[in-house]
Amino acid sequence: MEFTDILYEKNDGVAKITINRPRAMNAFRGQTVEEMITAFRDAWDDNTIGVVVLTGAGDRAFCAGGDQKERGADGYGEKGGLGNGIGLEIETLHYYIRSIPKPVIAAVNGYAIGGGHVLHVICDLTIASDKAIFGQIGPKVGSYDAGFGSAYLARIVGQKKAREIWYLCEQYSAEEAREMGLVNKVVPHEELMAEVDRWCQKILDKSPTALKILKQSFNADVASIEGITQMGMSSLAMYYGTEEALEGNAAFREKRPVNFRKFRR
Repeated sequence: MEFTDILYEKNDGVAKITINRPRAMNAFRGQTVEEMITAFRDAWDDNTIGVVVLTGAGDRAFCAGGDQKERGADGYGEKGGLGNGIGLEIETLHYYIRSIPKPVIAAVNGYAIGGGHVLHVICDLTIASDKAIFGQIGPKVGSYDAGFGSAYLARIVGQKKAREIWYLCEQYSAEEAREMGLVNKVVPHEELMAEVDRWCQKILDKSPTALKILKQSFNADVASIEGITQMGMSSLAMYYGTEEALEGNAAFREKRPVNFRKFRR
């Protein structure tokens, strides 16, 4: 497959997937998600690959989530993605990141916001540049992640902090993210990929079977969240067509203050 939205390379046991839409802060659209799924499938099938790195192109962003310019009342397009109706096969992508029997490292080089924040959360490990910024944005633009992006996030940072992240939609520095257990390590920006490579080499020295079983064991503890994800995506497909959700999207597009208060009258 010829990729347009991502870069995919394999070298000495490491598969590297780079979201390549820097002009859009590496926000994803349907095509982006499909290409990432294809790359993860290939890395899964290649027995010479022992670890996968997920990152974003450029110095500004890891991923800014779903591209709001691509979103309308019907979601992000005609394709539903496992029947969820939002036009993104995001559940499938989350499945591959979580289920590929090899560790996945998120190399966060800038903003990890919204759906991009969810991507790093569900990766096995996160190494962040000291310039990285983390946060959720869904309730500001008429969206949400009622599955791994919230329920699993709470397993990582605790219920109180997870609710703060979602309810307030504030942004957090890389050091703040490390302190709350959201990332494993923070390094100077220019040293990010070198540090990621060091972690990859350490992983490649370990037993692939042991790592596979360990990952499956970790996943088993949160397997019930998959059902919550399916319900959340189904509700999101219905929500996107409401006046309330469209207000969030329109405000983002028009670069004006959003007015959700009118929906409390």
